Amino acid sequence: MRSVMVQIPNTPTSADVARLAGVSRATVSYVLNNTSAVRISEPTRRRVHEAARELGYVPHAAARSLRAGHSRTVLMPAPAVPVGVLYGTFLNEVQGALGRLDYTVVQYGSVGLEGDEAARAWAELRPVAVLVPGAGIGPRGVGILKRSGARAVVTLGPERVEGAHAVLMDHEAVGRCAAAHLYERGGRRIGVVVPEEPGLEVYSGPRLTGARQALRDTGATVTAVPLAYTERSAARLAADWPGLDAVFAYNDEYAMLLMRALQDEGLRIPEDVAVIGADDLMLGRLLRPRLSSVRIELPSGRDLAALVDRAVRAPGGEPEAHRVLGVSVVRREST
Repeated sequence: MRSVMVQIPNTPTSADVARLAGVSRATVSYVLNNTSAVRISEPTRRRVHEAARELGYVPHAAARSLRAGHSRTVLMPAPAVPVGVLYGTFLNEVQGALGRLDYTVVQYGSVGLEGDEAARAWAELRPVAVLVPGAGIGPRGVGILKRSGARAVVTLGPERVEGAHAVLMDHEAVGRCAAAHLYERGGRRIGVVVPEEPGLEVYSGPRLTGARQALRDTGATVTAVPLAYTERSAARLAADWPGLDAVFAYNDEYAMLLMRALQDEGLRIPEDVAVIGADDLMLGRLLRPRLSSVRIELPSGRDLAALVDRAVRAPGGEPEAHRVLGVSVVRREST
């Protein structure tokens, strides 16, 4: 049997893939760009993919963007504050779902950039869509991105931004749910932890507001309790505990930190102080007593990816707004 030697070029091109697969360059483009408008047989698709793998050919993103009139890059600015396990998992799901829709997700480290300055930095990469967590952009920033070619700007936070699609996360509902549970369990002097870390106020502020709403006209008091995410800060707070009989500790991580400090000061959980967190993390279930928590239901990554895809395909449509964040109490021994 005669063997055929294939000389692999330093920088393989689509023409090299076409020669090796025995097809036209147009067919290579259709197959590697997942074009659905042209029907290509499955054996031909396999030949093209095998040839591309053998040659080490990778499509040129910039050239593909020129042909399509836009890129397939979705930019996700890195959150300026720690997002926690639950939200981090959600962002990973979004990235995976966008990848399956043939988008390339790029996470941009934007620490130190805010508002319009951040939007201009993102626009330099010419993304087709931008997902902005928290309150990291305003109407002017949305305009900057759209003028640079972004077909979709989607914000993930508590408020809408003019011109952008919105996934509205109602953090007041988290505070209402936690405070109502503590009141039901007998709490009357209720604290709400407000993290001292900068940037978290976009979440902690609405949670404190929600707790106050839930206990309005009940006779119970709600006290904001500043706390940094350090053992020293928690120990200082526990040593000078302000006589609260229950506390919503912002999330499970702050709750676990505070519980340990309170126990070190000899306070019993929940007899002296009932404690509830949020996010329902596995680690909270391993504590003794087990940590009560507000379970938060985030939207599916697939649904958010579908919203981005719709907006990219029909960029002139009216911005969509979806209110999400279902909440429910998981009661355990700490309350």
